Amino acid sequence: MDVNFRKIDVDQYDEDVLLDSELYEADPRDPAQVLDDAKQKATAVRSSLSKGDIVGALTLVLTDTPYGPNVEEAKNLNLQTLVTILNSTKATEIPGVVRSLSQDAQDTLMKYLYKGMGLPGWGDVSGSVLLGWHEKLTEVAGTGCIVRAMTDRRLV
Repeated sequence: MDVNFRKIDVDQYDEDVLLDSELYEADPRDPAQVLDDAKQKATAVRSSLSKGDIVGALTLVLTDTPYGPNVEEAKNLNLQTLVTILNSTKATEIPGVVRSLSQDAQDTLMKYLYKGMGLPGWGDVSGSVLLGWHEKLTEVAGTGCIVRAMTDRRLV
């Protein structure tokens, strides 16, 4: 039995197909600049963490996050930087840190938590850390944060 028909992209025949590029505006920055910005953020975050400024480090990594096509390396670097912050935060400090974030930063944090949960066997990320942050973030920001993170087309 031939099942190759299942591999045909039927959307190519539909003139009303909706493309990802039509759903949101792409990041206007050049991919090389986005990667450079992510590297600078990682350095600044390490500096903030050495000073014990978790809120500042988290705010820094959650602003101007890379999104869109052709910036996968910058996205992964930003995720690694965020995971470093999450791993270095004590469980008792999480609610206070989450409360100090803006709503947009909370939504972006939720996107990163789901991205981390979606990576099977990913290096230094622990499921218990991600679930702990998810629990505290949901308590503070509510379920609306989850809905906004899942429906936003700008994937981190």
